[in-house]
Amino acid sequence: MTGYALDFETFRLAAPTATLSDEPAAREHADLVEFRMDLADEPLDQLTGYDGELPLLCTNRPTWEGGEASDEGRLDVLEAASDHDAVVAIDVEVAAIEDGAQPTLDHVHGNDTAVVASVHDFDGTPESEQLARLLARAAAAGDVGKLAVTAETREETLRLLSVTHAMTQEGATVATMAMGEVGAHTRAVAPGYGSKLGYAPVDPADATAPGQYDLETLAGLVESLAER
Repeated sequence: MTGYALDFETFRLAAPTATLSDEPAAREHADLVEFRMDLADEPLDQLTGYDGELPLLCTNRPTWEGGEASDEGRLDVLEAASDHDAVVAIDVEVAAIEDGAQPTLDHVHGNDTAVVASVHDFDGTPESEQLARLLARAAAAGDVGKLAVTAETREETLRLLSVTHAMTQEGATVATMAMGEVGAHTRAVAPGYGSKLGYAPVDPADATAPGQYDLETLAGLVESLAER
């Protein structure tokens, strides 16, 4: 199958999975599939055999940022993934980019594939100024700057949404979410503040981050709020 294309000018909903055969179940509600290569069996073989309808965002998350991939060969796998027509974006951690992953970004961009530059804070939510700095670094490093934090209070979620809105008003393309139960609602409302990318598994048992809604629920919430 050819003709895969996607931009992040509007909100896009991704369905995370480690098994590309799950793609048909995501078609009704998702705009793309996030293929978690670090959690997958034979990920490059899965890509070679992929003939689904949805475009792919490939993530190969390292252990030092919540995933299961070792550093050895990890970026090479992402580069190889970007050679596939169905892959419209890859996710690379801002820390990796700043530590020398620019050749990977150059390779990916050479394939007309977008880069989601990501930062994850599993311990908490920084103060507003630090949030703004982190999100600005991510937006500058990639085509989409992604920031996921862990919220323990409503005030922390408000800080994240405020920074999301401010960065969007400045013209940045960003994606934000607060992990954890307290922050779960941000996944539904962040698009209203400018976030361009969200994540929800088809089956809630397959959640790849704390506080994720299932795909059908989040798609319905985002659509309902957008109509108001």
